[in-house]
Amino acid sequence: MAANPAVAALSSLLIDARFALNELTITVPKDQIVAAVKAVQAAGYNFMEDVTCVDWYPSEPRFHVTYHILSHSLKERVRLIAPVGSEDLSIDSITDVWPSANFYEREVFDLFGVHFGGHPNLRRIMMPDDWKGHPLRKDYPVEGYR
Repeated sequence: MAANPAVAALSSLLIDARFALNELTITVPKDQIVAAVKAVQAAGYNFMEDVTCVDWYPSEPRFHVTYHILSHSLKERVRLIAPVGSEDLSIDSITDVWPSANFYEREVFDLFGVHFGGHPNLRRIMMPDDWKGHPLRKDYPVEGYR
């Protein structure tokens, strides 16, 4: 696995790397996410497909902000995971590296409550501005707050 361009590019940053079911998943510290996406971009991964989040409630770190990145020339995908604890629900925005992350980060902010520092327009995108809570969190009431 060390021969993989993404693993080689992130060797000094990664917490964990796993290759399972023909998919590479690399875990990096949340404070290094911008450096990590720049490193995989320099290694030939040229297309940011998606930014999403997983809530692992009640585990800590509770949230895993997940980035799916593709290399057309290498014909490979890499998944970057940045764990975010519930005590500090913030991570740096990658919109300076990949502007296409803009709406994905807004969606994660709206539905999970993760704040993206340095985002150019971080506001709700799916729920009304006066909506209370974040509906994709595992501890959100099924029928909403009443």
